[in-house]
Amino acid sequence: MPLDDATTRFLEQMSEAGGDALEPATRYDAVVVGAGFAGMYMLHRLRGLGLTVRVFETGDGVGGTWYWNRYPGARCDVESMQYSYSFDEELQQEWEWSERYPSQPEILLYANHVADRFDLRRDIRFETRVTRAAYDESANLWRVETDRGDHVSATYLITAVGCLSAARIPDFPGAGSFRGPSHHTGRWPHEGVDFTGRRVAVIGTGSSGIQAIPVIAERAEHVTVFQRTANYSLPAWNRPMDPEYAQWVKANYAELRAGMRTSPAGVMGTSNTASALEATEEERLREFEARWAKGGVSFLGAYGDTAIDPAANEISAEFVRGKIREIVTDPRVAELLAPKDHPIGTKRICIDTGYYATYNRPNVTLVDVRTAPIEEITPTGVRTADAEYAADMIVYATGYDAMTGPLLGIDITGKGGLSLRRKWAAGPRTYLGLMTAGFPNLFTITGPGSPSVLSNMMVSIEQHVEWIADCVERLRAGGIATIDADPAAEDAWVEHVNEVAGHTLYPRADSWYLGANIPGKPRVFMPYVGGVGAYRQKCDQVAADGYAGFVLSA
Repeated sequence: MPLDDATTRFLEQMSEAGGDALEPATRYDAVVVGAGFAGMYMLHRLRGLGLTVRVFETGDGVGGTWYWNRYPGARCDVESMQYSYSFDEELQQEWEWSERYPSQPEILLYANHVADRFDLRRDIRFETRVTRAAYDESANLWRVETDRGDHVSATYLITAVGCLSAARIPDFPGAGSFRGPSHHTGRWPHEGVDFTGRRVAVIGTGSSGIQAIPVIAERAEHVTVFQRTANYSLPAWNRPMDPEYAQWVKANYAELRAGMRTSPAGVMGTSNTASALEATEEERLREFEARWAKGGVSFLGAYGDTAIDPAANEISAEFVRGKIREIVTDPRVAELLAPKDHPIGTKRICIDTGYYATYNRPNVTLVDVRTAPIEEITPTGVRTADAEYAADMIVYATGYDAMTGPLLGIDITGKGGLSLRRKWAAGPRTYLGLMTAGFPNLFTITGPGSPSVLSNMMVSIEQHVEWIADCVERLRAGGIATIDADPAAEDAWVEHVNEVAGHTLYPRADSWYLGANIPGKPRVFMPYVGGVGAYRQKCDQVAADGYAGFVLSA
């Protein structure tokens, strides 16, 4: 495929400037895009190999997801003692978490602690967004351009852009006419937001909405929640960290971390392999109640057939719907909040603190926009097909263009002028979620086709970073200039990812796992549902077999 004119001119300019059109020639062994937990660890590992590295980060600080998502109530749904790096023994022993589930401010403190401890900032260029990256076949280099005029080249380009970083705001008519402030949960003002005396419209009831709504309701004069899809949420039962528990985990980290790496979702916990259909009603109730009382995502592990058998799934779902009806005093509101259009667990399960009880407050109104869609944002509020609701502030809890959005936000061009946007026009195609054919030496940390969002991200990030670092080390030691995914291996992996998903109930939900929240986005199940342990084993075997499924060139 011939290069388009713009790409040809770009590569010519970069070559003439020695890799930098504005400054003295700038050449690195690796460029990393993003300074969240993936980008920071990637930088640390590559430095350890003696490589020169430049990290570009859009924000003015580290933390990635936890830098941007500062909305009230923002909290991780993985327990604190499990949501941390394992690569450094002193680091995991010295850090003290204050709560069972870590809040956004505490996670950001942890990220900054890591950046300070390993002196990472000196190789990170903040407030700088990578706008373009083109592969120069004649030089086997990636030519990278930023919105601040940087023009650099690197042998390896590694994206650590995160799966949930491209905020999505629906294109409601009249949105620009609204007279009050509007905020997206994923781009929250760093100085915070004062809700006192405000009538707040919250659009969206996914994870961020479920976390934010109870906190906003405590402070605002009135909150009107606009819900299109009810989502299942489980109680966090968050509490201050038990020092004895923390001490026990730290004393047993080696064993516990090993178990997490081979588990289905990268977390500690016990999954019951028995069938819900074979248990008695009394046994099921006892199991469900125990897991509800414990809190967190472990509820989904109550029975082994919950994710694959519709009848078994419905038993778990109805238990949760029953809890919603117990908590919410208005039967009409309770039924609106009780999900009935998708199996439980097939959308990202939410973890909450007082979400359902919030609808018992006199200053909270739930609006069903499935039956009466939002037609317009007016200067003074939100108008649906049924009525207009006054608001002084709008909070968009409308999610993200997940997994592919952050990558496709960069103009990436591979061999023969092939753009990533064009290649992925019908949906993402990768080998192992690590590389995509036709883009040599481009690695995608937790890319589509890997467990990523279906797992504890810290476990999946470490696994990918370590695999990539080991691969780069072996390539350099062997005098190998490039590595690329073999198209046949890529096709087989994409087919496998979809086949495994097809054996589960996941495809039955219109979820962002499928891209269903983005109008016009291809419906392709993006994460790998086969489990963290099985996936790790596959990646390790591929490496042990001399990178089977990849094309290596000297």
